[in-house]
Amino acid sequence: MPVLCLLLLLLYPVCLLSANSLLPNVLSSTYKTRSIPILLCVFSPSSLDIALVLCSETFGERIYGLDGEEKWHADFRLKKGVMTLPQFADPGYYPEGAYETAVSEIEVCKSNLGTMLKAYKNPAEPKDAPQSAIYSKNRVELGSKNTLICYISGFYPARIGVSWTRNNVNVTSEASLSRYYITDDGTFNLVSALSFTPEEGDIYTCTVEHVALDRPQTKTWEVQVELPGVGASVFCGVGLAVGLLGVAVGTFFLVKGNNCN
Repeated sequence: MPVLCLLLLLLYPVCLLSANSLLPNVLSSTYKTRSIPILLCVFSPSSLDIALVLCSETFGERIYGLDGEEKWHADFRLKKGVMTLPQFADPGYYPEGAYETAVSEIEVCKSNLGTMLKAYKNPAEPKDAPQSAIYSKNRVELGSKNTLICYISGFYPARIGVSWTRNNVNVTSEASLSRYYITDDGTFNLVSALSFTPEEGDIYTCTVEHVALDRPQTKTWEVQVELPGVGASVFCGVGLAVGLLGVAVGTFFLVKGNNCN
């Protein structure tokens, strides 16, 4: 019976604990992704039949399939084999003790996985440090509501912390966090947004914490409103003065000419 076994890294979502219990005053996404090593063995008793044994250090799966459709699997929670084909379909033949055999196969799979991990010396998960930038969504006007955007890109793995301050006061609870965006190279992008009303002199920071960073990465943004330029006013003032001077000179020569007559 042909057998093919592969050692893989599986990327899957895991529900996070409360963000505050992990990183105080840090905003985290509801889900993170994590990679775990798994061993997948494929058996092919015939050209149509297929049998899969899949395991990690904490879970296992044993599945039989026919022509691309699952027809039996071992339910390790209920401790029994489960038929998954419709009742009218031919279930085929599964000998007594198929579930017990599946349990033994998973134990062997986990043992082989441990051996392979030792052989590969538990290769470390790759890490990519994030890059971040902070900017306002709209043109800044004092007293007008706006949104600050903290754009975080190119990081891996996905677990990341984002925190905000305004004038050194933590305002992370007022911010929002987008879903993860996966890029073509397998890294992640993320957007955090903070609604605010600009007041002159206010200083905001967006701080990113990630396993690939030696220390937290902080970007600063200060409320700066462009004041009306003085060039136009000076130009208008000079023009008005020249105009008045021209009127005065013209009036002087006009009066002088009349006196001569």
